[in-house]
Amino acid sequence: MNKTDTGSTRPHPVIPGYFETEEERLELVAKLFNESAPHYDHINRGMSLGTGHRYRRQALIRARLRKGMKLLDVGCGTGVIAGHARDIVGESGEVVGVDPSEGMLAVAKAEGRVTSSHVGKAESLPVEDRRFNMVTMGYALRHVDDLENAFREYLRVLRPGGTVLILEITPPRSRMAFMMLKAYLRLVVPAFTRLTTRSKPAQELMSYYWETIEHCVPPESIIAAMKAAGFKNVDRHIELGVFSEYTGQRPLED
Repeated sequence: MNKTDTGSTRPHPVIPGYFETEEERLELVAKLFNESAPHYDHINRGMSLGTGHRYRRQALIRARLRKGMKLLDVGCGTGVIAGHARDIVGESGEVVGVDPSEGMLAVAKAEGRVTSSHVGKAESLPVEDRRFNMVTMGYALRHVDDLENAFREYLRVLRPGGTVLILEITPPRSRMAFMMLKAYLRLVVPAFTRLTTRSKPAQELMSYYWETIEHCVPPESIIAAMKAAGFKNVDRHIELGVFSEYTGQRPLED
């Protein structure tokens, strides 16, 4: 587990060539996401070969999102997951987005994918206690400062019995599959991004994307951090050996 001197768990260590300190990491992530926001939906569609939307919707249904529920999407980006959630919960439900990038939130709001949104971080969510039936985070866990702090915040804003759903990409255990995924995400996707968007920041974001996946703490550390934060019934569902769905519930009585 990637423990710091203070006992917190970072999703990944310092990545040479991108940043050397936590302050530099925050500046880098903010810059890349803000400048890539106009291209992000296009990149996602191309990277997932058009299957990403269906998968996200299925993951929400597997996590038992239902009509009328209130959902908080943390690190919502342009609101891809939030948009599917809003379709599921309907007009009687609510979908709130939180993201540190104003550029990403601007796209989510313009596309009507969130009911409301707030600029904020996973470790200090700008929403009240026990408000939501579900908290989601899609492919953004690698960008938080500390896993336990983020999970404690997710627990705080959930209603008793509420569910957290975290989607992440996990490097496959097979050496051949790992090398194929690495070649695709490290070489093909950044090249596709630069060719189709003409955006150097977007290309750099996708190169950084793979680095955070490769260096991310293993699933066992994520599960341990969820349990340490107080979640019960913690589980990991895997699709295609790469896509991890972490779920857990806030206890009914605490």
